[in-house]
Amino acid sequence: MSADLSAVGSDRIALLETFVRIVESGSLSAAAAQMGSTQPTVSRRLQQLERLLGIRLLQRSTHRMNLTEDGTRCYERAKDLLAGWQMLESDVRGADDQPSGHLRIVAPHAFGQQQLIGPVADYLRRYPRMTVEWFLHDRMPDFIGEGIDCAIRVGEVADPSVVALRLAEVPRIVVASPDLLGDRPLPRHPDELAELPWLALRTFYRDEVELTHAGTGETARFPIRPRLSTDGLQAIRNAAILGLGAAIGSQWALVDDLAARRLVQLAPDWRAATLPVSLVYPPSRHQPARLRRFIEVMRVAVPIAFRTVQAP
Repeated sequence: MSADLSAVGSDRIALLETFVRIVESGSLSAAAAQMGSTQPTVSRRLQQLERLLGIRLLQRSTHRMNLTEDGTRCYERAKDLLAGWQMLESDVRGADDQPSGHLRIVAPHAFGQQQLIGPVADYLRRYPRMTVEWFLHDRMPDFIGEGIDCAIRVGEVADPSVVALRLAEVPRIVVASPDLLGDRPLPRHPDELAELPWLALRTFYRDEVELTHAGTGETARFPIRPRLSTDGLQAIRNAAILGLGAAIGSQWALVDDLAARRLVQLAPDWRAATLPVSLVYPPSRHQPARLRRFIEVMRVAVPIAFRTVQAP
């Protein structure tokens, strides 16, 4: 083995960390910025790792960078190896050791902008050596391809290839603007709701509404022809305030509007099915300390965050 590769062999962990950071950041320059290094240094480390392993890890062109088949396998194994190394460091240093590093997290638009920021702030205050990238979108991420550590999902998680840890349940209620009702009395039963114009949150209901009585457990179902359909909770809320129709929404997102009488709750003894809030991540034999600590914080903070917001 050459002197150059012998020196490399003594610092394989650093080379693997650089490779993983390149993949997860999407470019050499982004990886260099995140690591406080330079692009030539990051490029040199990638080349050293490729020579050490005897394989090509990345295919690079002017505008794109893609993992090779060998690179994909190496990335998956490198993540496990680095997580195992971090667990070893944590065990050796003791349980009180502060995790350091970076987490990339996907959260749903509505919850991620308001309700979940508090728990993330708790995590960052508790572990000041951590940094977080907080992406807001409502689709399930490609954890490996996008370099995502975990995601927070609202609704059932049907993907058997991921771990879904349930954190909370979100109550959903029926609301409308007082202007929509006019002089009509407040509807008390689903039969009365079926006569109203409706708005649909397509992620959870489209052309039918099912409600359950909070006291008796009786269920009622009726069809709707939405005047407006959308996949955005805030769009549904705003359309309801403007009097376009009745809608079902997450209770926490509507509580201020109910208090201000911009909206009223219809059939208050009836509820739509609650939505589970889950923390989702890919299975791994070795979970890094930064993710373990995040899960610990979220398991406590998220249920509290949702319990503290109740309809008046």
